[in-house]
Amino acid sequence: MPDWLCDAIVDSFHVLPLLFIVFLVIEFVEFFYSEKINFFMKKSEKSAPLIGSLAAIIPQCGFSVIASTLYIRRFITKGTLIGIYLATSDEAIPILLAQPTQTHYIFPIIGIKLLIGICAGYLIDLILKDNKYIPIVEETDEDIHEGCCHHSVSHRRKRELIYHPIKHTLNIFIFILIITVILNFVLAVYAEHSVLHLLLGKVKFLEPVITAFVGLIPNCAISIALTMLLIKGSISFGAVMSGLLSNAGLGILVLCRHNENFKDTLKVIGILLGISIVSGLLIQILY
Repeated sequence: MPDWLCDAIVDSFHVLPLLFIVFLVIEFVEFFYSEKINFFMKKSEKSAPLIGSLAAIIPQCGFSVIASTLYIRRFITKGTLIGIYLATSDEAIPILLAQPTQTHYIFPIIGIKLLIGICAGYLIDLILKDNKYIPIVEETDEDIHEGCCHHSVSHRRKRELIYHPIKHTLNIFIFILIITVILNFVLAVYAEHSVLHLLLGKVKFLEPVITAFVGLIPNCAISIALTMLLIKGSISFGAVMSGLLSNAGLGILVLCRHNENFKDTLKVIGILLGISIVSGLLIQILY
């Protein structure tokens, strides 16, 4: 089996248990505790960008997927989602840890991603008006067709507490697996390090712009490639930060697939991209 195919399967299965647990918890909460969760979400709304960004800095691939799922269900705000995307950490930190001479980059990367994630999260929630948590009990029959199953949360039977989480999980898992296989194949064939090196070699000032767009590709190999280019001195620190800020991993994939409001998805991606580019350019100028 080719390495790119093996990696795609392993990466996809890696998020499977966490996805199922989250969907199972959401289903139980909606079924038994809808009024209590509405009260809790209203009370914790102000601290959500902080909590989400702090959780996102732990190196893993699955948290942005969970954040996208919660956002699609309107359990978290747009500011919290984008804050999590910006702070999300995956392979960059382990790669740097494996290079003793490059460990001095670790705390600046984590600190900057965390700071930008928290600040951006609160600022977005402060500015945007179409960005409120939607209480479960206020949803109408037209509003509560959920993703892959198209079921109503107001007319459910207990057997659906297991059935729907399984179906939601498999639906997202299959989608992630297919896209990851395609991306891994393309990256393996075209040797992502060489392609990025070619793109970035002659446009130093525009590096953060290019890496921000590259970072949107929902694949862990992107953060690895950007980090390796930083280690080799091929790109600036501002450029790698721009790419790592926009690299929300598989979360973007899930958002594009399951968010029924296409304009809202474009708005999220646009804000994420804009913040990443501006931050990268500022870091490149100041660093």
